[in-house]
Amino acid sequence: MAEEGQVGEWIDAAAAAERLGVKQATLYAYVSRGVLRRRHAPDGRRSLFDAAQVEELARRGRPRRPPGPGELAIESAITALGVDRPHYRGRDALELAASWTFEQVATWIWTGDDVDALPPDASSPEVWLPDEEGAAAAVAAQTGLPGDLLPLDRMQIIVAVLAATAPLRHHLDPAGVIATARSLIAGLVAALPPAEGNTTAASEGRIAERLWTRLSAEPPRPGMLRALEAAMIVMADHELAASTVAARVAASVRADPYAVVSAGLGAASGPLHGGASYGAERLLAEVGAGAPASRVIAERLRAGERIPGFGHAVYRSGDARATFLLDLVRDAAPGHERLAAAEKVLAEAARRRLPAPNSDFALAVLGAVAGLGPGAGEAVFGVARTAGWLAHALEEYGRRGILRPRAVYVGPPPG
Repeated sequence: MAEEGQVGEWIDAAAAAERLGVKQATLYAYVSRGVLRRRHAPDGRRSLFDAAQVEELARRGRPRRPPGPGELAIESAITALGVDRPHYRGRDALELAASWTFEQVATWIWTGDDVDALPPDASSPEVWLPDEEGAAAAVAAQTGLPGDLLPLDRMQIIVAVLAATAPLRHHLDPAGVIATARSLIAGLVAALPPAEGNTTAASEGRIAERLWTRLSAEPPRPGMLRALEAAMIVMADHELAASTVAARVAASVRADPYAVVSAGLGAASGPLHGGASYGAERLLAEVGAGAPASRVIAERLRAGERIPGFGHAVYRSGDARATFLLDLVRDAAPGHERLAAAEKVLAEAARRRLPAPNSDFALAVLGAVAGLGPGAGEAVFGVARTAGWLAHALEEYGRRGILRPRAVYVGPPPG
């Protein structure tokens, strides 16, 4: 094994490519660009790569090529995308999710301030509270809406009302934006109606605890609540995803933080972005109701549909956020019947050699096993990603100029 994989501190091309999640040909491109060191093995027939350098590259993420035509390049110090996971200001998001609270991680991506001194189970130096007048107005604004309206649709209304009642929304200095961010996230959760059957909607404690009571009629179980908070952490930001680009464009013209979040929510509602977990929820519900996973997947493939919750445009070799969250759910609810349905879907997907599950599938499984209501995955995504959108807004507020992509005109000649 040692001869085939690792020789001292040098590893062969197969091991290096597997660790980086790339094809072996890509390794040699890295060598030609000076990204990786290579030497020949004593037998003269193999190339060996510096194991420490490969590991550093895996943690930092693949070297980014220069932007191509039609791509928008924006400098940012918030999130780097590694081989299979994001890193927030240099820290592995999964490691943060294992011990930090959502409030701590949000503070980290907003400021980069070291919050290691806080105990892992602390909510934050101060509890995040909504503006009471704004939250009450946002609740009232939902009167007459359909009772089955999904949370993400409600959140777009809530943000607009919170903005209308926020006297400090145009304060774009860092301290003002961060204060608004805490109040806005707390208000988003406070104005969501309690889950049907839940008579004890939380208004204090951590944001994850309060969000649980808006999504589930069941009291929070420690393991599942921890999984919910971990999901919020790993979904808090993902570099320049579509919704984040929308949010940054809004911030670049000095739109206020509420307008920034509205822009992000609008883009996130699409079924190819934040709304993807809802498609995975429906797939799981069919299997959970007794439909064979083979038939459910086959019918979607036959109709030319993509299987929601599988494959990722960035993490071609697998989304570690999904693996991390699924393991938390398995540990919290071993043998749960809804988890069994998810395992059937995973087995059928593997049999058909579909791409690996992504974080949208993990959110759907979390919602099913925890007994969260329809659209819970979208709600978790929306609340969590609000922290990321506002981190990017802070960067834009500190820049000069606006984001103004140019079109490549292909229409009839003017005139």
